[in-house]
Amino acid sequence: MADWLAALTRRADLRAKAGLTRRLHPRAAADAVVDLAGNDYLGLSTHPQVIAAAAQALSRYGLGATGSRLVRGSTEAHHALEDTLAGWLGTERALVFSSGYLANVGAVRALVRPRTLLVSDAHNHASLIDGCRISGAQTVVTPHADVAAVAAALAAAPGRPAVVVTESVFSVDGDLAPLVDLHRVAREHGALLLVDDAHGLGVTGPAGAGAVAAAGLAGEPDVVVTATLSKALGGAGGVVAGPAEFVRHLVETARTFIYDTALPPAVAAGVHAAVEVARTGDDRRAVLTERAATAVRRLRAAGLDVSTPDAAVVSVTAPSPQAATEWAAACRDRGVAVGCFRPPSTPDSRSRLRLTIGAGVPRADFEHALEVIVECAP
Repeated sequence: MADWLAALTRRADLRAKAGLTRRLHPRAAADAVVDLAGNDYLGLSTHPQVIAAAAQALSRYGLGATGSRLVRGSTEAHHALEDTLAGWLGTERALVFSSGYLANVGAVRALVRPRTLLVSDAHNHASLIDGCRISGAQTVVTPHADVAAVAAALAAAPGRPAVVVTESVFSVDGDLAPLVDLHRVAREHGALLLVDDAHGLGVTGPAGAGAVAAAGLAGEPDVVVTATLSKALGGAGGVVAGPAEFVRHLVETARTFIYDTALPPAVAAGVHAAVEVARTGDDRRAVLTERAATAVRRLRAAGLDVSTPDAAVVSVTAPSPQAATEWAAACRDRGVAVGCFRPPSTPDSRSRLRLTIGAGVPRADFEHALEVIVECAP
């Protein structure tokens, strides 16, 4: 009976030798670490208006939603948030899920019909990859941001329903997908375009409405947008936005919506308040742009291999998984939190530190963090 546990131990040992061990590090509420690892881009998780809205809803509804959205979990807070998100994103309707991961899995599955072909970017997030796998549809993985490869995949399947699946701002290197060209190619072949705008929403676009809006694709009938509410909005949950008919289809068929306990109403109310702050947050977005440029300039001047960010994600190449782990640990020991991305989390088997720029980090702390990253480099 212990054989299966021994097998798990052997696999853990192999991961450790490859520098792929993952550990949980508890964070205190009064943590003094400079955070370049979290996704609170606009600093809204601690915004007074956001906390007040969540606290008020907590006192009214209690801790949890008490059920799935179709049973007892769909509160006024959820519906108000959905209406506001749809208006912000420029879509007919929006539907809130309990996580961005479940929103992506549900959206991909709901877009699949018999004989559907999914064309998925090689750098897509795990939630999109899992959505493709769970859907059971044939999936063609195309090279990263390669519009010609997407066009070729669609041309090779004439007459079949198809969906082009991409992130907007990619979570690994922070580069922006060629959304306008992808939409053009998709439309030429009668395909739909699904865009995960998780790292674009709140950070880019008019009034922070995201990369899809920035590309002029908001509200297009052949475009579906997903996003998490846990990044620039500082909360939790996910959203799928698009044509009203598609959202109705999700309500009636998406297993990750139907069978999942709803997002807590207090979180929905807090995120709703965060949207209102984010819409008028051009000053915060300007800080992100300036700081991302500063990070690239300083780190490249130190001889590091750094990505060119299109939003607020900056990646720095590490020599190996073990080096990335040790680099991140050394930064943490000196009070700076950075993301550590290693295979299999990286689609190209390249290890990185990932820095997520936050407007809520004091300027002096941000400058100090860059110095620490350089000084701890392998």
